[in-house]
Amino acid sequence: MALSNVAAGRARNQTSIEKAVTALTSTFGNRVVTSQSVREQHANTLTWVPNQPPDAVVYAQAAEEVQQIVRVCASHDVPVIAFGTGTSLEGHINAPFGGISIDFRDMNKVLAVHAEDLDCVIQPGITRKALNEHLRDQGLFFPIDPGADASLGGMASTRASGTNAVRYGTMKDNVLAMKVVMANGELMTTSRRAKKSSAGYDLTRLIVGAEGTLGVITELTLKLAGIPEAIASGVCPFPSVDAACNAAILTIQSGIPVARIELLDALQIKAVNSYSKLTLPEVPMLFVEFHGTEASVAEQSQRFGEIAKELGGGPFEWATKPEDRSRLWQARHDGYWAARHLRPGAATFATDVCVPISRLADCVTAAQRETANLRLVAPILGHVGDGNFHLSLLVDLSDDDEIRRAGLLTERLVELALSMGGTCTGEHGVGQGKMKYLLAEHGAPALAAMVAVKRALDPQNIMNPGKIVALG
Repeated sequence: MALSNVAAGRARNQTSIEKAVTALTSTFGNRVVTSQSVREQHANTLTWVPNQPPDAVVYAQAAEEVQQIVRVCASHDVPVIAFGTGTSLEGHINAPFGGISIDFRDMNKVLAVHAEDLDCVIQPGITRKALNEHLRDQGLFFPIDPGADASLGGMASTRASGTNAVRYGTMKDNVLAMKVVMANGELMTTSRRAKKSSAGYDLTRLIVGAEGTLGVITELTLKLAGIPEAIASGVCPFPSVDAACNAAILTIQSGIPVARIELLDALQIKAVNSYSKLTLPEVPMLFVEFHGTEASVAEQSQRFGEIAKELGGGPFEWATKPEDRSRLWQARHDGYWAARHLRPGAATFATDVCVPISRLADCVTAAQRETANLRLVAPILGHVGDGNFHLSLLVDLSDDDEIRRAGLLTERLVELALSMGGTCTGEHGVGQGKMKYLLAEHGAPALAAMVAVKRALDPQNIMNPGKIVALG
């Protein structure tokens, strides 16, 4: 069995696609859209990965409709691509072989909240902000926060993470169960609401992070957390990225239960100041947040301040008002858009890696050196509490040599992370953009196992083909 870095095992069949679109239109009417602009909006739009639109977009309103759509596509051997809000960065929603995009915009309901059990049941199209608005009056929230107001189905599909992961974990830690439409149109339930189980294979975690290549999520059961009694946020400048990283490392190793600890390098701070109208010192900074009681938050902040001071950081400034705290974190979440404004007209090559936290400072400083050596512009920010950081390369697409150097930097960054026991992607996922690194990261036996799972669950290769693994 050949394992290729290039998507294989499919060819575009225009006749079959047209038959599928006709069949779907006869069932769903004007909820099947084939206009060029809508199709392009349902393919990659945020990064360097080329836009490869589907042939039609269908707006599903129930799990039974998703089953119908998948069965039509299976009968005509046509690809199926699930679409949430389109905020992913590695080409996950592209249709390299054409096909049908299922848009979950209308499947956006909270089906049940079990406050006493700290869980809820939702449809995949609801966004994290909408869910938290719904939960707020019950004193609960869903803690995974990737920055973008992504759909929860998309967050599960890409195994998303975010600013709160250091305390609350990632999507794999917070999805209890799912309902998934398989490639043959059957609806599978992966687990129950119980907080733990040892009954058979862990199908939930198999689907979380599968990027729609094994099935289409139509329902999720999620863990919830109580809204903390006290929340305190602050910013702390440091003399160098190395010092900031070491402060993050020491904070985690000291057992301080920090909820968020985010690194922004000097260039990213410059971008944030300009875009979000802040006046922060343009030096490396940590954005931090603590959750708990008034007493515990005060103690945690004091201990962090002491660590920062030991490493030359400070002064540590708090955002005590909720509106100031929201403004601070919104500026952090807008980091991607802020970076783009540093170089108007440039394309953004967004990439991330993750390493064991003990190697974080080494990896970040090495990434900065490589960026400088290759004469590139790439602000850095990261969820440094779990060893994950991001580069936003700003590249002139009319300059072939600059494009070459940008590609070289991303490859060197991955090589660097893997050499330190890390991964080629901490939270962006694989999609199309990082398929070529999986063999080096996992080895041939593991990649062959992934291919075997894909073949077993999707023998026609219709579920989001050309992502994660190539079927040769």
